[in-house]
Amino acid sequence: MSKKEKLVKAITSRDEDFSQWYTDIVTQAELSSYSSVRGCMIVRPYATALWELIRDDLDRRFKETGHENVIMPLFIPESLLQKEKDHVDGFAPEVAWVTHGGDEKLSERLCVRPTSEVLFCDHYSEIIESWRDLPKLYNQWVSVVRWEKSTRPFLRTREFFWQEGHTAHATAEEAIKETKDILELYADFFEETLAIPVIKGVKTESEKFAGAETTYTVESMMYDGKALQSGTSHYFGDGFAKVFDIQYTDQENQLRYVHQSSWGVSSRSIGGIIMVHGDDDGLVLPPAVAPIQIAIIPVAQHKEGVLKKAAELYDLLKENYRVKLDDSDRMPGWKFSEYEMKGVPLRLEIGPRDIENNSCVLVTRDNREKIIVPLEELEERIPGILKEYRQRLYDKAKAHRASHSYTAGSSEEFFDLLENKPGFVKGSWCGSANCEAEVKERTGATARCITNDKVTDNDVCMICNEAATSHVIWGKAY
Repeated sequence: MSKKEKLVKAITSRDEDFSQWYTDIVTQAELSSYSSVRGCMIVRPYATALWELIRDDLDRRFKETGHENVIMPLFIPESLLQKEKDHVDGFAPEVAWVTHGGDEKLSERLCVRPTSEVLFCDHYSEIIESWRDLPKLYNQWVSVVRWEKSTRPFLRTREFFWQEGHTAHATAEEAIKETKDILELYADFFEETLAIPVIKGVKTESEKFAGAETTYTVESMMYDGKALQSGTSHYFGDGFAKVFDIQYTDQENQLRYVHQSSWGVSSRSIGGIIMVHGDDDGLVLPPAVAPIQIAIIPVAQHKEGVLKKAAELYDLLKENYRVKLDDSDRMPGWKFSEYEMKGVPLRLEIGPRDIENNSCVLVTRDNREKIIVPLEELEERIPGILKEYRQRLYDKAKAHRASHSYTAGSSEEFFDLLENKPGFVKGSWCGSANCEAEVKERTGATARCITNDKVTDNDVCMICNEAATSHVIWGKAY
């Protein structure tokens, strides 16, 4: 038995132990390795390629909407971080500090950025003078450090990768529109590119970003019923602007404070892809971000003409797809298992009989359907096959979410569902932080987002039975 075959068989079943299943896939699909730095991971080439494809797709969307990339410093002086009290209090437990430079103690501690609001604000206060300077639509692709106590690859590590948008606008209306537009951009990205359905909503006061007036979120459901906060977009108002004195002269020559937004998606999206689409044989990757979209496997490659035909197909497809031709001397079955583990959307098999029939076999990763395709139709057929494949991933994830989503009609049902049914529970809420805290204490679930659903006079809070002010999606989360 081959090493690869043993590795594939070693995957724990999702339904037996979801946490171990996740760890098995991360390790055996060669996504990451543990590093000598506790709480930090080594992102291996396959996952790095996956992150680059996520980054490129989002970056294109940002630039199409007028955003520019910048890079802020890694370090933040303590005095600068302390300027916005709510913000620094929100991040204080997770901050890593630099106290020495070489052998000398620094006169002022430096924070290793957990996020870059204060750096952007400090910069904006220097470069924004007139209404002509607005809007400022900046984004950066960097890593950040948050000193997490409990870590898991891609989902929660002390150093992780993300994009961090920061914008400044002349009016509140413009900044709010930016915040909501980015939320829609994120939703489109997750649903179109990653085939992950999301729920859009607003965070509660206790769950919103430190220093924000309003935090909008896209939430997705994992296979085990837990939520993953997939992306957030924050409206800051003029709070940061007043602290950092970010003012501009308007067209009437009056001084005004800017209004700001901030938004981000991180490398935890890789964890989301694993937990939404993966199965007991490994990864199942959406075509748009699969580092290898088509794996060409020669069958009986020792026979005359097989490798030559496989190479011809590689040359035919490589201009439009990310293709790998595996002409190693391993048995085809081993190769099948490896590329299934890595979640490659399409496997193309070509052997002597296929050549004789002037056809090949395409096998889709999600359902293992074998499609015999005449070679002269190959280029024409692949786009449709990949489109249908992505749609199946999305539909399956959406159906899974629907089958694990509940609406509570009473307090008793509400708590019973949260305690005993994995998934999302919609329940009305009075807006009280005490009621929200009681849910977390009793069930471990949190308010994932406030929905847009209208509240009627008959709706009561699922916790205290007082009049409700909103409907909330509740659930346990990563």
